[in-house]
Amino acid sequence: MDGREYWDGQAATYDRATAWVEPRLLAPAREWVAQRVRGRTLDVAVGTGANLPYLRGRSDELVVTDQSAAMLAIAKDRAARERVAMTAVQADAAHLPWPDASFDSVVCTFSLCCVPDEVAVLAELRRVVRPEGRVLVADHVESSALLGRVVQRGLDVVGRRHGEHHRRRPLLRLSDAGLAAVEHGSSRYRLVERVAARRV
Repeated sequence: MDGREYWDGQAATYDRATAWVEPRLLAPAREWVAQRVRGRTLDVAVGTGANLPYLRGRSDELVVTDQSAAMLAIAKDRAARERVAMTAVQADAAHLPWPDASFDSVVCTFSLCCVPDEVAVLAELRRVVRPEGRVLVADHVESSALLGRVVQRGLDVVGRRHGEHHRRRPLLRLSDAGLAAVEHGSSRYRLVERVAARRV
C-alpha cells in the first residue's frame, strides 16, 4: 500500500482519531503558524483541513494541496463550513506543481513525520516560496523528556509499516534544504515544535 492509498483509507476516521490530542497539543501550533502567514499562501499536505479555521482571512489567496483525494474532499467540506475561500490541488508534497517562488507563505503542519524524505519536502517548500517569504512548519518531534523518547521509539516500531516517524526534528534539517530558522519554539517536553524559516 502506498502513501496515497494509506491516507485515503485514514481520511474518514482521522478527525475522530485525533480529537483528543488536537485541542491539547496540535491546535496551539496551528494558531502560531497561522499568525505568521501573509500574502499568497500554500498549505502543503493539508489533510482534512484542520488549519483552515486558523488561516481564514489571513492571506490574500489560499491554495491547499494533499496527495490524498479523500483527505482533500474532507478539507473542501470543512472550508465550506468555515467559509474559507481556497483552491484545492491534489499533489505530492515532494513534487509540487507550481513554478519557483510562487508563494509568500508556505505552510506544512504535522506532515513531515509521514513523508519518506523530509529534506526533499523541505527543499520543495523552499523552491516554491518567494525569496522574502516564509516557510512555516509545525510537527510532533523527538521529545526532550527521556520517557517521551522511549514511548516514541515504540511508536516508530509500530508505525514503520505506514512510514510514520515520531522522532524527526525538521528544525535540525533546515540547512540541508537551503533554509534557516528565523523563529522557533516548542510545547512542554518538546512534543511539538514550530518553526518559521527563510531561504538562504
